[in-house]
Amino acid sequence: MIGIGLLVIRIVIGLSFVGHGAQKLFGWFGGHGLKGTGGWFDSIGMKPGITMALFAGLSELIGGALFALGLLTPFAGILIALTMLVAIVKVHGANGYWATQNGYEYNLAILAVAIGVALTGAGPYSLDSFLF
Repeated sequence: MIGIGLLVIRIVIGLSFVGHGAQKLFGWFGGHGLKGTGGWFDSIGMKPGITMALFAGLSELIGGALFALGLLTPFAGILIALTMLVAIVKVHGANGYWATQNGYEYNLAILAVAIGVALTGAGPYSLDSFLF
């Protein structure tokens, strides 16, 4: 049952991050694409905004895909965790803990899941298990 639990966690978190990356990179799923996201990144001091949006989008897209597949899971977990760490430091940290106040509660929970799975392993229903 642990393997199925890890699979569920990996698929939900991983595909959510694929979606967030696609929002930033391509403007899919209601996102603003590189130009719009880059402009927002510029406005919060992350310059050059388009380059930073590209890095964030690629980290989310690639990290999410790898996480969902259970492939290179420690690396995928690090990509997701770093993305959440930047979100905490640059956007949500100053607002306190609670998500209801635009705080970092949600970001910290995702960071913990990413690190936890990276340290635990992807489980038996993963490409890591099959390949390594």
